[in-house]
Amino acid sequence: MESVARKPDSKQEQLSLMADSAPAASPDASRRKPPVGDRPAKRAAKADRGRGRDLQLPVLGPTEMAGGKSERSSGHEAEQASGRAAEQASGRAVEEGKRSSGRRAEAASGRAVERSSGRGAEAGGSVASPVDACPDPAPAEAPPSGTNNQQPTTKNSPSRRASAESMASKQRDISVAEFFTKNRHLLGFDNPAKALLTTVKEAVDNALDACEEAGILPDLDVAIRQCNGDERFRVSVRDNGPGIVKAQIPKIFGKLLYGSKFHSFKQARGQQGIGISAAGMYGQLTTGRPMVVVSRTGKGKPAFRLLVRIDAQKNQPEVLGEEQVEWEPEHGTSVDIELVATYRRGTRSVEEYLQQVAIANPHARIAYHPPAGQGDDIAWEHVSEELPPEPKEMKPHPYGVELGMLLKMLLSTKSRTLRAALVQDFSRVSTRVADEICAVAGVKPELRANRMQPEEVEAVHKAMQQVKLLAPPTSCVVPIGEELMRRGMESRFQGEFFTSSTRPPAVYRGNPFVVEVGLAYGGDIPADEPADVMRFANRVPLQYQKGACAITEAVTDVAWRNYGLQQPRGSLPIAPMVLAVHVASVWVPFTSESKEAVAHYPEILRELKLALQECGRRVAIFLSARRRAIDAGKKSAYIKKYIPHISGALREILGYGDAKEQETVECLEYVLERSRLEGMKSVEDEIASTVDPEAEAAADDGGTEATDA
Repeated sequence: MESVARKPDSKQEQLSLMADSAPAASPDASRRKPPVGDRPAKRAAKADRGRGRDLQLPVLGPTEMAGGKSERSSGHEAEQASGRAAEQASGRAVEEGKRSSGRRAEAASGRAVERSSGRGAEAGGSVASPVDACPDPAPAEAPPSGTNNQQPTTKNSPSRRASAESMASKQRDISVAEFFTKNRHLLGFDNPAKALLTTVKEAVDNALDACEEAGILPDLDVAIRQCNGDERFRVSVRDNGPGIVKAQIPKIFGKLLYGSKFHSFKQARGQQGIGISAAGMYGQLTTGRPMVVVSRTGKGKPAFRLLVRIDAQKNQPEVLGEEQVEWEPEHGTSVDIELVATYRRGTRSVEEYLQQVAIANPHARIAYHPPAGQGDDIAWEHVSEELPPEPKEMKPHPYGVELGMLLKMLLSTKSRTLRAALVQDFSRVSTRVADEICAVAGVKPELRANRMQPEEVEAVHKAMQQVKLLAPPTSCVVPIGEELMRRGMESRFQGEFFTSSTRPPAVYRGNPFVVEVGLAYGGDIPADEPADVMRFANRVPLQYQKGACAITEAVTDVAWRNYGLQQPRGSLPIAPMVLAVHVASVWVPFTSESKEAVAHYPEILRELKLALQECGRRVAIFLSARRRAIDAGKKSAYIKKYIPHISGALREILGYGDAKEQETVECLEYVLERSRLEGMKSVEDEIASTVDPEAEAAADDGGTEATDA
């Protein structure tokens, strides 16, 4: 403080003294023109007095605030310094006219108080304490002339780039096709290898669904040909289904979210109406080529060939060309898609996928023609000549209906009263049950269903969850079956032991589902690798996202060590074993639109574990029987060594000839073999008796439900 007070001629001292002694600017000073050139500050002060404005008193120094007296020399010196500082400040005001000086004036005023305090202390010989010397806050000074009264703008404040009107002009609808064009990974087109497999999968699923719905044993022909270039392939899938009406071909193949299965409550491979059109969209995106579709609806009817592409901005099909062609099959459909892809053999290949399709669909015949130089043609013949039963469509079950869905159903119902709507639009709801739901909800059954208040609908929804109802009918779900699952495994693998298990129907969120497991053990299956797990959902193999699937979690959680198999902690068992796990439902809860993994619902996990444990018990019995058979074989071989000696001793004792001795040997060997066969038969009976009694009872109930439905 003292060092600053001893330099009265410095620039900072002059500015601070000017702030102390100069009169405060009037509120109207900002409306006057700034001083020009080196106009003296006294002329500006005289003009203010001429307008009748009072000058603000100078700020008192610390000495006067403390009751002391300042010397006249200090006041005279401050007056001279004030004059010199005014001349310099007038020049600075012109340069900084565009800047706001309110903060500068406030800071300068504070510094002036400190410096005048130091000068007063030096002149009077005493300095007041900080508490005593603290002056009252000075009134805010008006900005200097040449500035306006607007808020100062800092350098870092962002400039406004868009208005609400300009942003509104850019907003528009987003087409579903346009969305999936940018987010094709959601549909399974992550990379070229996966894109090829997904394209084959979607075409095969559509072909199988069409054949089964028409009551025709599926006969599929899948071919992949390499086009010009190493990364371009043409996928061709032909079926013997009922064909497609010409007017529907563009919509089925050229429009996303278009189909007949989304609103139906029955088991089907396709659900969302996205798959095959998404595959064509990917081919169009990577090669620019449209899909080529040929279809005929019956013998004697013409076959049409259409070139279809998708308008992504409108999600509408575009027919680039159509013609009537000669086609050999009497009925069916053929689709060709050209795309950029990578062909891969082995794990997660097209060949492996089609092999799994044949296991899950033993009634289908599939012929596969790989690209040139990538292997020989393969054909998987029918294992069964009978089609699976046709699933029947069910109505929504009250336990699986959410509040928003209930509101929609009641608004669009054709029934007049609430009672009639509950009985006619829901499964497992009789007149008695409908009256019970209304009584629990506290509403009248005679209410108009489409005029109910939201509070009343919410009460009905809560009552639905409280009233005890029968499980949904299971006729809408068609599993593969234990026998066909086992026969499918036997036709694809060379093993020692095969078994399968089908659980009774269960329910999650009001949706019925069935879990079944097939198992192959031993033989040519590698013994030093983790067990191979094939996952299926509605007879469709799942190839990707194995770690995110409930099926994999269930297999890992089973304690396979209890069944005589090696299993590292938290992983699959190490054994020569293949598992085929199938989940069939009216609505399989997939984790994403690409349908690659089953969601982790507790009800589904429980049924998966029970089916796996049942197969595990049968494997344990087989392994135990095999160990006993090996021991029995060793004993038999040991006994056979002594059979010639026994027969020779009997010959000497009984005195019969060589023919009788040979007969004795054969009889002893037969006794040994018969005991071994009886042991194997007892093992088979033990394996057959491993069915859970509760599961049998539940299966009987499920069969009764299906009959009642």
